[in-house]
Amino acid sequence: MSAPSPAQQNLYELAVQVGVALRTRKQTLAIAESCTGGWIAKVATDVPGSSGWFDRGFVTYSNAAKNELLGVQESTLASHGAVSAQVVAEMVAGALERSRADMVLAVSGIAGPDGGSPDKPVGTVYFAWAQRHGAVQAERRHFAGNRDAVRLQAVAAALQGVLDVFARQP
Repeated sequence: MSAPSPAQQNLYELAVQVGVALRTRKQTLAIAESCTGGWIAKVATDVPGSSGWFDRGFVTYSNAAKNELLGVQESTLASHGAVSAQVVAEMVAGALERSRADMVLAVSGIAGPDGGSPDKPVGTVYFAWAQRHGAVQAERRHFAGNRDAVRLQAVAAALQGVLDVFARQP
């Protein structure tokens, strides 16, 4: 088995930090993923002991899956598109409703190489984070590189976002 790449090691270290932050707060995490295809859940569960803080993951790649598994409204998908702040906010709400997690993150984006548009070019990724009974925080980011590079950066940003939510708390 080869040694992990620096990027893989960085993701692992971020996941460890997320786990420590959740354990310290006696909280659990659920993840709703689209463009990352389960990669965030994989990184989280690579951490020994993650069963103590990782509740579940939803991989909702298609619009139908977002609707059926997370309750994202068809009207939201039609009017804003799957890659939007509105959709990731509904993904977070649905994951909170359908899990026991205290913290949820959601991600939807365009990893490429095609699928982009002038207002949502390849590399556009939307994130949302929320704690149970808390406000949803959504963010749009743009990442450069090929499909793997966009997805890797999205995984890192999603995990870092959990830490950022905690850092903003008193």
